Amino acid sequence: MKTLVLPPTDQSIQISAEELRKGGVVGIPTETVYGLAGNVFDEGALTKIFSVKERPTFDPLIVHVDQKTLEDLERLGVTDLKSMTPLMKSQADKLMAKFWPGPLTLVLPKNKKIPDLVTSGMNTVAVRMPKHPVALKLISVCDFPIAAPSANRFGRISPTCAQDVFEELGERISFILDGGACEVGLESSVIAIDQSGIPKLLRPGAVSIEEIQSVLGVKILFENKTGASPGQLENHYAPKKPLYLLKKSFLETEVGELAFISNTARVGVLAFFDEAPNEIQNKLRELTSGEITVKALFKDRNLENVARELFSSLRQLDTSSAEVIIAEPFPVQEGLGFAIQDRLRRASQKQVKS
Repeated sequence: MKTLVLPPTDQSIQISAEELRKGGVVGIPTETVYGLAGNVFDEGALTKIFSVKERPTFDPLIVHVDQKTLEDLERLGVTDLKSMTPLMKSQADKLMAKFWPGPLTLVLPKNKKIPDLVTSGMNTVAVRMPKHPVALKLISVCDFPIAAPSANRFGRISPTCAQDVFEELGERISFILDGGACEVGLESSVIAIDQSGIPKLLRPGAVSIEEIQSVLGVKILFENKTGASPGQLENHYAPKKPLYLLKKSFLETEVGELAFISNTARVGVLAFFDEAPNEIQNKLRELTSGEITVKALFKDRNLENVARELFSSLRQLDTSSAEVIIAEPFPVQEGLGFAIQDRLRRASQKQVKS
């Protein structure tokens, strides 16, 4: 199958919508990461999503819509208002009013029209309204909600541009809509609200716990439970090469803790602290004479820039000559930094004791 990368024109959106109406799947841009879109009510299309991504069916999908009220969602056949308490509705309404369109996913009671493939058999559905104009236009033209997990092979680094999708899924899908580099670059935060109106964070993401708490006026609990939300497996967002996550900054880590690096290994380093690349290289020279590639982020202390560049930086190291990748822990552990560290932890195959 030849994969075409289409410009974000009205004609391209119409071509993509027709592909989705026929039960096909399309790579699409969102403000978080690129998604692999399919008609949420078409089980054939859903099966293609899982097949193309090599994704296990126990990992639920997020439904993407272009409407932002609970009544609209019920009319679309996404949610079930009758099973929601007034407090649950009130909390959901507040979050939708503040953060939609945008990188926040809500887990709500599902409508019986939603196939079990979408929700992994659970009685709840994850739903969000993306902010990217191309995604919104496509959903509007289709006139049905779309399921759109990240457009990559399961467990790998999330794609933040059309070329990433082509490299991951080229020859598996017909079309990729090119909407440019993702503005956010990190997946949506996932919030579940129970019948008592108590919110739980299932996946940290581009909207911080602090922002959500300020809207709801209650403390948010983080429930790190595998299978409760997309992207919550212990090994996720991973490069093909082994990634080792340090417990401290690179320069604070004892050389002995890095002994797994052989004398001939080529090493990639993802750095966040203040040490300069040449300081990192000098320390590694005690262990290896091979090539050392350092990717330093967070120099301007801008969390949004780190989130936007995190996956693309990991992908660059993964496609470099490095045999192994070492990542520092992210120095900020609240707000967006909490989500960045979550992605690093899940991307790593080993945490180095230090």
